[in-house]
Amino acid sequence: MRYVSTRDASLKISAAEAIARGLSPDGGLFVPETLPQVSAEMLRSLVSMDYPQRAAAIMALFLEDYMAEELKAYTEAAYSKERFGDEPAPLHKVNDNTAYLELWHGPTCAFKDMALQVMPHLLRAALVKTGEKKQVCILVATSGDTGKAALEGFRDVEGTKIFVFYPSDGVSDVQKLQMRTQQGGNVGVCAVRGNFDDAQSGVKAIFGDEAMRGKLADAGYFFSSANSINWGRLLPQVVYYFSAYCDAVEQGMLSFGEALDFCVPTGNFGDILAGWIAKKCGLPVDKLICASNTNKVLTDFFRSGTYDRMRPFHTTMSPSMDILISSNLERLLYMATGDDKQVKEWMTQLTEKGSYSIPSKLLKTLQADFAFGWCSEEDTSREIGERYAAGYLMDTHTAVASRVLADYRAESGDKKAAVVLSTASPYKFCDHVLRAIGAGAEGSGTQLIETLSEITGTPVPRPLAGLDKREVRFDQVVEKTEMPSAVLGMLGIG
Repeated sequence: MRYVSTRDASLKISAAEAIARGLSPDGGLFVPETLPQVSAEMLRSLVSMDYPQRAAAIMALFLEDYMAEELKAYTEAAYSKERFGDEPAPLHKVNDNTAYLELWHGPTCAFKDMALQVMPHLLRAALVKTGEKKQVCILVATSGDTGKAALEGFRDVEGTKIFVFYPSDGVSDVQKLQMRTQQGGNVGVCAVRGNFDDAQSGVKAIFGDEAMRGKLADAGYFFSSANSINWGRLLPQVVYYFSAYCDAVEQGMLSFGEALDFCVPTGNFGDILAGWIAKKCGLPVDKLICASNTNKVLTDFFRSGTYDRMRPFHTTMSPSMDILISSNLERLLYMATGDDKQVKEWMTQLTEKGSYSIPSKLLKTLQADFAFGWCSEEDTSREIGERYAAGYLMDTHTAVASRVLADYRAESGDKKAAVVLSTASPYKFCDHVLRAIGAGAEGSGTQLIETLSEITGTPVPRPLAGLDKREVRFDQVVEKTEMPSAVLGMLGIG
Protein backbone atom coordinates (compact mmCIF):
# COMPACT_ATOMS: atom_id res chain seq x y z
CA MET A 1 0.00 0.00 0.00
CA ARG A 2 1.35 3.40 -1.00
CA TYR A 3 0.59 6.78 0.55
CA VAL A 4 0.01 10.02 -1.33
CA SER A 5 -0.11 13.69 -0.44
CA THR A 6 -3.51 15.39 -0.39
CA ARG A 7 -1.96 18.22 -2.42
CA ASP A 8 0.14 16.14 -4.86
CA ALA A 9 -1.07 12.62 -5.54
CA SER A 10 1.95 11.96 -7.78
CA LEU A 11 4.05 11.77 -4.60
CA LYS A 12 3.81 8.11 -3.58
CA ILE A 13 5.66 6.77 -0.55
CA SER A 14 5.56 3.80 1.83
CA ALA A 15 3.72 3.71 5.15
CA ALA A 16 7.03 3.91 7.02
CA GLU A 17 8.04 6.99 5.04
CA ALA A 18 4.66 8.63 5.71
CA ILE A 19 5.03 8.06 9.45
CA ALA A 20 8.65 9.22 9.50
CA ARG A 21 7.95 12.43 7.56
CA GLY A 22 4.68 13.35 9.27
CA LEU A 23 3.81 16.20 6.92
CA SER A 24 4.36 16.28 3.16
CA PRO A 25 6.89 18.88 1.91
CA ASP A 26 4.09 20.52 -0.10
CA GLY A 27 2.09 21.10 3.09
CA GLY A 28 -0.33 18.28 2.36
CA LEU A 29 -1.23 15.32 4.54
CA PHE A 30 -0.46 11.69 3.73
CA VAL A 31 -3.36 9.30 3.09
CA PRO A 32 -3.54 5.72 1.80
CA GLU A 33 -3.79 5.53 -1.98
CA THR A 34 -6.64 3.05 -1.46
CA LEU A 35 -8.45 1.86 1.66
CA PRO A 36 -8.35 -1.82 2.65
CA GLN A 37 -11.60 -3.70 3.14
CA VAL A 38 -12.50 -5.59 6.31
CA SER A 39 -14.63 -8.61 5.51
CA ALA A 40 -17.51 -9.76 7.70
CA GLU A 41 -15.42 -12.82 8.53
CA MET A 42 -12.52 -10.71 9.77
CA LEU A 43 -14.83 -8.41 11.71
CA ARG A 44 -16.43 -11.40 13.42
CA SER A 45 -12.98 -12.70 14.37
CA LEU A 46 -12.19 -9.40 16.11
CA VAL A 47 -15.07 -9.87 18.54
CA SER A 48 -13.24 -12.55 20.53
CA MET A 49 -9.91 -10.68 20.56
CA ASP A 50 -8.55 -8.38 23.27
CA TYR A 51 -7.71 -4.76 22.44
CA PRO A 52 -4.00 -5.23 21.57
CA GLN A 53 -4.92 -8.06 19.21
CA ARG A 54 -7.62 -5.96 17.54
CA ALA A 55 -5.17 -3.08 17.14
CA ALA A 56 -2.49 -5.23 15.56
CA ALA A 57 -4.97 -6.81 13.15
CA ILE A 58 -6.47 -3.53 11.92
CA MET A 59 -3.18 -1.62 11.66
CA ALA A 60 -1.61 -4.48 9.69
CA LEU A 61 -4.07 -3.77 6.87
CA PHE A 62 -2.58 -0.29 6.44
CA LEU A 63 1.08 -0.98 7.29
CA GLU A 64 2.26 -3.52 4.77
CA ASP A 65 5.93 -2.75 5.42
CA TYR A 66 5.56 -3.73 9.09
CA MET A 67 5.60 -7.40 10.07
CA ALA A 68 2.68 -8.88 12.02
CA GLU A 69 5.06 -9.86 14.83
CA GLU A 70 6.27 -6.27 15.11
CA LEU A 71 2.78 -4.85 15.39
CA LYS A 72 1.77 -7.47 17.93
CA ALA A 73 4.76 -6.55 20.12
CA TYR A 74 4.03 -2.83 19.78
CA THR A 75 0.35 -3.07 20.68
CA GLU A 76 0.98 -5.38 23.63
CA ALA A 77 3.54 -2.93 25.01
CA ALA A 78 1.43 0.15 24.31
CA TYR A 79 -1.87 -1.14 25.72
CA SER A 80 -0.46 -3.00 28.70
CA LYS A 81 -2.32 -3.39 31.97
CA GLU A 82 0.31 -1.18 33.62
CA ARG A 83 -0.51 1.69 31.25
CA PHE A 84 -4.27 1.25 30.73
CA GLY A 85 -5.62 -1.12 33.35
CA ASP A 86 -7.74 -4.14 32.51
CA GLU A 87 -9.50 -2.58 29.49
CA PRO A 88 -7.84 0.12 27.37
CA ALA A 89 -11.11 1.29 25.79
CA PRO A 90 -14.12 0.01 27.78
CA LEU A 91 -17.61 0.53 26.41
CA HIS A 92 -19.84 1.80 29.22
CA LYS A 93 -23.46 0.98 28.35
CA VAL A 94 -26.03 3.24 30.05
CA ASN A 95 -29.20 1.95 28.37
CA ASP A 96 -30.28 -0.37 25.57
CA ASN A 97 -29.19 1.93 22.76
CA THR A 98 -26.56 4.27 24.24
CA ALA A 99 -23.01 3.69 25.45
CA TYR A 100 -19.93 5.79 26.17
CA LEU A 101 -16.60 4.64 24.74
CA GLU A 102 -14.17 5.59 27.52
CA LEU A 103 -10.86 6.46 25.88
CA TRP A 104 -9.22 8.05 28.91
CA HIS A 105 -7.87 5.16 30.94
CA GLY A 106 -4.29 5.69 29.77
CA PRO A 107 -1.32 7.45 31.41
CA THR A 108 -2.53 11.02 30.74
CA CYS A 109 -6.30 10.46 31.17
CA ALA A 110 -7.22 11.53 27.64
CA PHE A 111 -8.09 9.79 24.36
CA LYS A 112 -4.82 10.89 22.77
CA ASP A 113 -3.11 8.11 24.75
CA MET A 114 -4.83 5.55 22.54
CA ALA A 115 -2.64 6.67 19.64
CA LEU A 116 0.37 8.22 21.34
CA GLN A 117 1.32 5.15 23.34
CA VAL A 118 1.78 3.09 20.17
CA MET A 119 3.00 5.83 17.81
CA PRO A 120 6.57 5.98 19.23
CA HIS A 121 6.97 2.29 18.40
CA LEU A 122 5.73 2.89 14.86
CA LEU A 123 8.00 5.91 14.40
CA ARG A 124 11.16 4.26 15.69
CA ALA A 125 10.56 1.31 13.39
CA ALA A 126 9.86 3.69 10.50
CA LEU A 127 13.24 5.38 10.97
CA VAL A 128 14.97 2.02 10.77
CA LYS A 129 12.96 0.91 7.74
CA THR A 130 13.70 4.12 5.83
CA GLY A 131 17.39 4.15 6.74
CA GLU A 132 17.13 7.51 8.48
CA LYS A 133 20.33 8.33 10.38
CA LYS A 134 19.34 11.73 11.75
CA GLN A 135 17.54 12.19 15.06
CA VAL A 136 13.89 13.17 14.80
CA CYS A 137 12.66 16.44 16.30
CA ILE A 138 8.94 16.11 16.92
CA LEU A 139 6.95 19.34 17.02
CA VAL A 140 3.47 19.37 18.53
CA ALA A 141 0.82 22.05 18.81
CA THR A 142 -1.77 21.15 21.41
CA SER A 143 -5.17 22.40 22.45
CA GLY A 144 -4.80 20.52 25.71
CA ASP A 145 -4.50 16.75 25.66
CA THR A 146 -2.26 15.93 22.69
CA GLY A 147 0.71 17.69 24.25
CA LYS A 148 0.85 15.70 27.47
CA ALA A 149 0.08 12.43 25.71
CA ALA A 150 2.84 13.03 23.15
CA LEU A 151 5.31 14.04 25.85
CA GLU A 152 4.56 10.92 27.83
CA GLY A 153 4.63 8.66 24.79
CA PHE A 154 7.99 9.94 23.53
CA ARG A 155 9.55 10.48 26.94
CA ASP A 156 13.20 9.31 26.78
CA VAL A 157 12.62 7.44 23.49
CA GLU A 158 16.04 6.98 21.94
CA GLY A 159 16.79 9.08 18.87
CA THR A 160 13.97 11.57 19.45
CA LYS A 161 13.44 15.08 20.75
CA ILE A 162 9.94 16.39 21.34
CA PHE A 163 8.84 19.99 21.74
CA VAL A 164 5.24 20.95 22.59
CA PHE A 165 3.59 24.35 22.14
CA TYR A 166 0.29 25.17 23.88
CA PRO A 167 -1.84 28.36 23.99
CA SER A 168 -0.94 30.24 27.17
CA ASP A 169 -4.55 30.74 28.28
CA GLY A 170 -6.30 28.04 26.28
CA VAL A 171 -5.89 24.89 28.37
CA SER A 172 -7.19 23.82 31.77
CA ASP A 173 -5.13 24.15 34.95
CA VAL A 174 -4.69 20.39 35.08
CA GLN A 175 -3.64 20.12 31.43
CA LYS A 176 -1.15 22.97 31.85
CA LEU A 177 0.44 21.52 34.97
CA GLN A 178 0.65 18.06 33.39
CA MET A 179 2.80 19.52 30.63
CA ARG A 180 4.88 21.93 32.71
CA THR A 181 5.89 19.14 35.11
CA GLN A 182 6.73 16.59 32.41
CA GLN A 183 9.75 14.41 33.11
CA GLY A 184 12.25 13.19 30.52
CA GLY A 185 15.59 14.28 29.12
CA ASN A 186 14.38 14.74 25.54
CA VAL A 187 11.29 16.90 26.13
CA GLY A 188 10.50 20.60 25.94
CA VAL A 189 7.34 22.62 26.59
CA CYS A 190 6.53 26.22 25.71
CA ALA A 191 3.42 28.40 25.94
CA VAL A 192 2.41 30.61 23.01
CA ARG A 193 0.56 33.88 23.48
CA GLY A 194 -2.64 33.36 21.52
CA ASN A 195 -4.99 30.48 20.83
CA PHE A 196 -4.51 26.95 19.50
CA ASP A 197 -4.74 28.06 15.88
CA ASP A 198 -1.79 30.39 16.51
CA ALA A 199 0.24 27.51 17.92
CA GLN A 200 -0.81 25.13 15.14
CA SER A 201 -0.14 27.56 12.31
CA GLY A 202 3.21 28.39 13.92
CA VAL A 203 4.22 24.74 13.91
CA LYS A 204 3.09 24.31 10.30
CA ALA A 205 5.14 27.37 9.33
CA ILE A 206 8.22 25.84 10.95
CA PHE A 207 7.65 22.61 9.00
CA GLY A 208 7.51 24.60 5.78
CA ASP A 209 10.58 26.78 6.50
CA GLU A 210 13.42 25.53 4.29
CA ALA A 211 16.02 27.53 6.24
CA MET A 212 14.90 25.91 9.49
CA ARG A 213 14.99 22.46 7.92
CA GLY A 214 18.50 23.19 6.68
CA LYS A 215 19.70 24.24 10.13
CA LEU A 216 18.29 21.09 11.66
CA ALA A 217 19.79 18.88 8.96
CA ASP A 218 23.22 20.44 9.55
CA ALA A 219 22.85 19.65 13.25
CA GLY A 220 21.75 16.06 12.59
CA TYR A 221 17.96 16.44 13.04
CA PHE A 222 14.82 16.39 10.92
CA PHE A 223 11.24 17.41 11.72
CA SER A 224 8.26 15.14 12.26
CA SER A 225 4.93 15.49 14.02
CA ALA A 226 2.90 13.71 16.68
CA ASN A 227 -0.27 15.66 15.91
CA SER A 228 -3.00 13.88 14.00
CA ILE A 229 -1.53 15.35 10.82
CA ASN A 230 0.84 12.35 11.13
CA TRP A 231 -0.66 9.14 9.75
CA GLY A 232 1.01 7.19 12.56
CA ARG A 233 -1.07 9.16 15.01
CA LEU A 234 -4.37 8.90 13.13
CA LEU A 235 -4.28 5.20 12.25
CA PRO A 236 -4.45 3.86 15.84
CA GLN A 237 -7.64 5.87 16.31
CA VAL A 238 -9.35 3.85 13.57
CA VAL A 239 -8.92 0.78 15.79
CA TYR A 240 -11.22 1.83 18.61
CA TYR A 241 -14.19 2.21 16.30
CA PHE A 242 -13.84 -1.45 15.35
CA SER A 243 -13.30 -2.35 19.00
CA ALA A 244 -16.38 -0.41 20.12
CA TYR A 245 -18.51 -2.13 17.49
CA CYS A 246 -17.32 -5.56 18.65
CA ASP A 247 -18.06 -4.70 22.28
CA ALA A 248 -21.50 -3.33 21.37
CA VAL A 249 -22.31 -6.66 19.73
CA GLU A 250 -21.03 -8.55 22.78
CA GLN A 251 -23.11 -6.36 25.12
CA GLY A 252 -26.28 -6.96 23.10
CA MET A 253 -26.74 -3.39 21.87
CA LEU A 254 -27.14 -4.67 18.31
CA SER A 255 -26.87 -7.81 16.23
CA PHE A 256 -23.74 -8.51 14.23
CA GLY A 257 -23.97 -6.69 10.90
CA GLU A 258 -26.39 -4.00 12.10
CA ALA A 259 -25.25 -0.40 11.69
CA LEU A 260 -24.14 1.70 14.65
CA ASP A 261 -24.04 5.50 15.05
CA PHE A 262 -21.08 7.31 16.61
CA CYS A 263 -21.18 10.81 18.10
CA VAL A 264 -17.76 12.43 18.37
CA PRO A 265 -16.66 15.67 20.08
CA THR A 266 -14.10 17.10 17.68
CA GLY A 267 -12.23 20.26 16.80
CA ASN A 268 -9.31 19.24 14.58
CA PHE A 269 -11.47 16.56 12.90
CA GLY A 270 -8.97 13.72 13.38
CA ASP A 271 -11.02 11.65 15.82
CA ILE A 272 -14.17 11.58 13.70
CA LEU A 273 -12.20 11.15 10.47
CA ALA A 274 -10.85 7.90 11.94
CA GLY A 275 -14.46 6.75 12.26
CA TRP A 276 -15.20 7.66 8.64
CA ILE A 277 -12.17 5.67 7.53
CA ALA A 278 -13.41 2.69 9.57
CA LYS A 279 -16.78 2.98 7.84
CA LYS A 280 -15.21 3.13 4.39
CA CYS A 281 -13.19 0.02 5.27
CA GLY A 282 -16.42 -1.88 5.89
CA LEU A 283 -17.38 -1.28 9.52
CA PRO A 284 -21.21 -1.18 9.78
CA VAL A 285 -21.64 2.50 10.64
CA ASP A 286 -24.58 4.68 9.67
CA LYS A 287 -24.09 8.24 10.90
CA LEU A 288 -20.97 9.87 12.25
CA ILE A 289 -22.32 12.78 14.27
CA CYS A 290 -19.89 15.69 14.39
CA ALA A 291 -20.29 17.49 17.73
CA SER A 292 -18.95 21.02 18.14
CA ASN A 293 -18.86 23.48 21.00
CA THR A 294 -19.44 27.23 20.53
CA ASN A 295 -16.56 27.25 18.02
CA LYS A 296 -18.89 25.55 15.56
CA VAL A 297 -16.89 25.96 12.36
CA LEU A 298 -17.35 22.27 11.48
CA THR A 299 -21.10 22.30 12.16
CA ASP A 300 -21.47 25.29 9.87
CA PHE A 301 -19.36 23.60 7.19
CA PHE A 302 -21.45 20.44 7.13
CA ARG A 303 -24.62 22.51 7.04
CA SER A 304 -23.62 25.01 4.33
CA GLY A 305 -20.60 23.66 2.47
CA THR A 306 -18.57 26.75 3.33
CA TYR A 307 -15.61 26.51 5.68
CA ASP A 308 -15.07 29.95 7.21
CA ARG A 309 -12.45 30.53 9.89
CA MET A 310 -13.04 34.29 9.90
CA ARG A 311 -15.21 34.39 12.99
CA PRO A 312 -14.93 35.16 16.71
CA PHE A 313 -12.86 32.67 18.69
CA HIS A 314 -14.47 31.43 21.90
CA THR A 315 -12.55 30.12 24.90
CA THR A 316 -14.80 27.42 26.34
CA MET A 317 -14.94 24.80 29.09
CA SER A 318 -14.09 22.19 26.42
CA PRO A 319 -10.72 23.67 25.34
CA SER A 320 -9.49 20.74 23.25
CA MET A 321 -12.24 21.68 20.79
CA ASP A 322 -11.45 25.40 20.70
CA ILE A 323 -10.18 25.26 17.12
CA LEU A 324 -11.10 27.18 13.98
CA ILE A 325 -8.73 25.46 11.53
CA SER A 326 -9.56 21.76 11.40
CA SER A 327 -6.50 20.25 9.76
CA ASN A 328 -7.82 16.75 9.13
CA LEU A 329 -10.77 17.97 7.10
CA GLU A 330 -8.26 18.22 4.25
CA ARG A 331 -7.88 14.44 4.32
CA LEU A 332 -11.64 13.93 4.09
CA LEU A 333 -11.91 16.28 1.12
CA TYR A 334 -9.16 14.48 -0.76
CA MET A 335 -10.41 10.97 -0.03
CA ALA A 336 -13.95 11.98 -1.01
CA THR A 337 -12.89 13.60 -4.29
CA GLY A 338 -9.48 12.20 -5.27
CA ASP A 339 -8.72 15.70 -6.61
CA ASP A 340 -5.38 16.90 -5.23
CA LYS A 341 -5.35 20.11 -7.30
CA GLN A 342 -8.78 21.14 -6.02
CA VAL A 343 -7.84 20.34 -2.41
CA LYS A 344 -4.67 22.39 -2.74
CA GLU A 345 -6.72 25.29 -4.11
CA TRP A 346 -9.19 25.09 -1.21
CA MET A 347 -6.36 25.07 1.34
CA THR A 348 -4.75 28.06 -0.38
CA GLN A 349 -8.07 29.91 -0.19
CA LEU A 350 -8.34 29.07 3.50
CA THR A 351 -4.88 30.49 4.16
CA GLU A 352 -5.19 33.59 2.00
CA LYS A 353 -8.89 34.45 2.28
CA GLY A 354 -9.99 32.58 5.40
CA SER A 355 -12.66 30.48 3.71
CA TYR A 356 -13.57 28.15 0.87
CA SER A 357 -16.76 26.51 -0.43
CA ILE A 358 -17.29 23.02 -1.83
CA PRO A 359 -19.81 22.09 -4.56
CA SER A 360 -23.32 21.16 -3.47
CA LYS A 361 -22.94 17.63 -4.92
CA LEU A 362 -19.93 16.97 -2.70
CA LEU A 363 -21.72 18.45 0.30
CA LYS A 364 -24.63 16.04 -0.18
CA THR A 365 -22.19 13.14 -0.42
CA LEU A 366 -20.62 14.14 2.89
CA GLN A 367 -23.99 14.70 4.55
CA ALA A 368 -24.90 11.10 3.74
CA ASP A 369 -22.16 10.03 6.18
CA PHE A 370 -22.06 12.92 8.64
CA ALA A 371 -24.69 14.48 10.84
CA PHE A 372 -23.75 17.55 12.87
CA GLY A 373 -24.66 19.76 15.78
CA TRP A 374 -23.23 22.06 18.40
CA CYS A 375 -23.66 22.64 22.10
CA SER A 376 -23.61 25.91 24.06
CA GLU A 377 -21.73 26.38 27.31
CA GLU A 378 -24.98 26.36 29.24
CA ASP A 379 -26.14 23.10 27.66
CA THR A 380 -22.72 21.51 28.20
CA SER A 381 -22.96 22.22 31.91
CA ARG A 382 -26.58 21.08 32.03
CA GLU A 383 -25.70 17.80 30.31
CA ILE A 384 -22.99 17.04 32.88
CA GLY A 385 -25.46 17.65 35.70
CA GLU A 386 -28.26 15.60 34.16
CA ARG A 387 -26.03 12.65 33.27
CA TYR A 388 -24.48 12.70 36.74
CA ALA A 389 -27.95 12.64 38.31
CA ALA A 390 -28.68 9.60 36.12
CA GLY A 391 -25.53 7.86 37.38
CA TYR A 392 -22.74 8.75 34.93
CA LEU A 393 -19.97 11.33 35.50
CA MET A 394 -18.44 12.87 32.38
CA ASP A 395 -16.08 15.64 31.33
CA THR A 396 -16.93 18.75 29.35
CA HIS A 397 -15.99 17.37 25.90
CA THR A 398 -17.96 14.18 26.36
CA ALA A 399 -20.90 16.31 27.51
CA VAL A 400 -20.86 18.25 24.23
CA ALA A 401 -21.22 15.02 22.25
CA SER A 402 -23.76 13.57 24.67
CA ARG A 403 -26.05 16.58 24.26
CA VAL A 404 -25.57 16.75 20.49
CA LEU A 405 -26.56 13.07 20.23
CA ALA A 406 -29.73 13.76 22.24
CA ASP A 407 -30.56 16.71 20.00
CA TYR A 408 -29.89 14.69 16.85
CA ARG A 409 -32.17 11.90 17.99
CA ALA A 410 -34.94 14.34 18.86
CA GLU A 411 -34.71 16.10 15.48
CA SER A 412 -34.16 13.08 13.22
CA GLY A 413 -36.10 10.37 15.02
CA ASP A 414 -33.07 8.10 14.66
CA LYS A 415 -33.15 5.80 17.69
CA LYS A 416 -30.62 3.19 16.59
CA ALA A 417 -27.80 2.14 18.91
CA ALA A 418 -25.19 4.87 19.30
CA VAL A 419 -21.80 5.25 20.93
CA VAL A 420 -20.58 8.57 22.33
CA LEU A 421 -16.81 8.93 22.35
CA SER A 422 -15.78 9.93 25.87
CA THR A 423 -12.47 11.65 25.31
CA ALA A 424 -11.18 12.78 28.71
CA SER A 425 -11.49 12.06 32.41
CA PRO A 426 -13.79 14.45 34.29
CA TYR A 427 -10.84 15.01 36.64
CA LYS A 428 -9.05 17.05 33.98
CA PHE A 429 -11.79 19.69 34.20
CA CYS A 430 -12.71 19.60 37.87
CA ASP A 431 -13.90 23.18 38.23
CA HIS A 432 -16.46 23.00 35.42
CA VAL A 433 -17.61 19.52 36.40
CA LEU A 434 -18.08 20.49 40.04
CA ARG A 435 -20.15 23.54 39.14
CA ALA A 436 -22.22 21.48 36.72
CA ILE A 437 -23.17 18.97 39.42
CA GLY A 438 -24.10 21.76 41.83
CA ALA A 439 -20.97 21.80 44.01
CA GLY A 440 -18.55 24.60 44.90
CA ALA A 441 -15.41 25.01 42.83
CA GLU A 442 -13.18 27.48 44.65
CA GLY A 443 -9.47 27.10 43.94
CA SER A 444 -7.34 25.85 41.06
CA GLY A 445 -8.13 22.78 39.03
CA THR A 446 -5.44 20.78 40.76
CA GLN A 447 -6.75 21.70 44.21
CA LEU A 448 -10.20 20.52 43.20
CA ILE A 449 -9.18 16.99 42.25
CA GLU A 450 -9.69 15.69 45.78
CA THR A 451 -12.90 17.70 46.13
CA LEU A 452 -14.41 16.04 43.07
CA SER A 453 -13.44 12.63 44.39
CA GLU A 454 -14.97 13.28 47.80
CA ILE A 455 -18.26 14.63 46.42
CA THR A 456 -18.79 12.01 43.71
CA GLY A 457 -17.27 9.02 45.48
CA THR A 458 -15.15 8.23 42.41
CA PRO A 459 -11.41 7.51 42.65
CA VAL A 460 -8.80 10.03 41.49
CA PRO A 461 -7.08 8.62 38.40
CA ARG A 462 -3.59 7.47 39.31
CA PRO A 463 -1.80 9.74 36.77
CA LEU A 464 -3.41 12.85 38.34
CA ALA A 465 -2.81 12.01 42.00
CA GLY A 466 -0.36 14.45 43.58
CA LEU A 467 -0.05 16.51 40.39
CA ASP A 468 0.15 19.81 42.28
CA LYS A 469 3.20 18.58 44.21
CA ARG A 470 5.36 17.92 41.16
CA GLU A 471 8.21 20.22 40.16
CA VAL A 472 7.49 22.73 37.38
CA ARG A 473 10.23 22.32 34.77
CA PHE A 474 8.95 24.49 31.92
CA ASP A 475 7.68 28.07 32.22
CA GLN A 476 8.71 29.68 28.91
CA VAL A 477 6.12 31.85 27.12
CA VAL A 478 6.75 33.21 23.61
CA GLU A 479 5.03 35.10 20.82
CA LYS A 480 4.06 33.10 17.73
CA THR A 481 6.92 34.71 15.81
CA GLU A 482 9.40 33.48 18.42
CA MET A 483 8.50 29.80 18.08
CA PRO A 484 11.36 28.94 15.66
CA SER A 485 13.91 30.44 18.05
CA ALA A 486 12.44 28.45 20.92
CA VAL A 487 12.88 25.21 18.94
CA LEU A 488 16.47 26.04 18.02
CA GLY A 489 17.16 26.94 21.64
CA MET A 490 15.88 23.63 22.92
CA LEU A 491 18.09 21.79 20.46
CA GLY A 492 21.12 23.96 21.25
CA ILE A 493 21.36 25.21 17.68
CA GLY A 494 22.62 28.75 17.21
